[in-house]
Amino acid sequence: MPMELPTDLTPELVPLSWLLGTWEGAGRLGEGDADSEYFFQSVTFRQHGLPFLQYDAESWLTDEDGTRLRPLSVESGFWALDRKLNDADVGPGLIPAEIVPALKSADEVEELRNEAGGFDITATIVHPGGICELYYGQIKGPQIQLATDMVMRGSQSKEYNAATRIFGLVEGDLFWRWDVSSSQGKELKAHASAILKKLA
Repeated sequence: MPMELPTDLTPELVPLSWLLGTWEGAGRLGEGDADSEYFFQSVTFRQHGLPFLQYDAESWLTDEDGTRLRPLSVESGFWALDRKLNDADVGPGLIPAEIVPALKSADEVEELRNEAGGFDITATIVHPGGICELYYGQIKGPQIQLATDMVMRGSQSKEYNAATRIFGLVEGDLFWRWDVSSSQGKELKAHASAILKKLA
């Protein structure tokens, strides 16, 4: 599937560029067995000329035929290559960045490639209910693996301690799976999975 890169894309977002756009599709909660509930999801990755992608996802419970029953959840966050930030990066807060991007060429981005041939990445994802996840992982071609380094929970939040997420581009569709541990020390269990198609 041919891919067009935005002209204002910073060089370090090229490894993540296949995510750009809006993806929609259906999934199943839990293991995806006969008793698992169905959901519909819309996911958008957008860029703003800065060295990160903004991530937004909305999900609705559905029946087996895809009819939406009620809102399920929303989440939002930021995805980027994992590297040391410097004066060419915006923030914290509203502290402006230098005019030039921190990495100015494909050669500089290539220097970040890891021993496995991919790039280390980070993703921060915020949920309603006072939960924020900090993920670290790797992107290698059209495949992403993420694992939580930290989960921050508010004093009234439900139990949630760790998670992994995997994403892959298969024949133009975005496949993903999310495994979660809701209790300290318990192993990860299948939480949800879906297949999303990119909107034209």
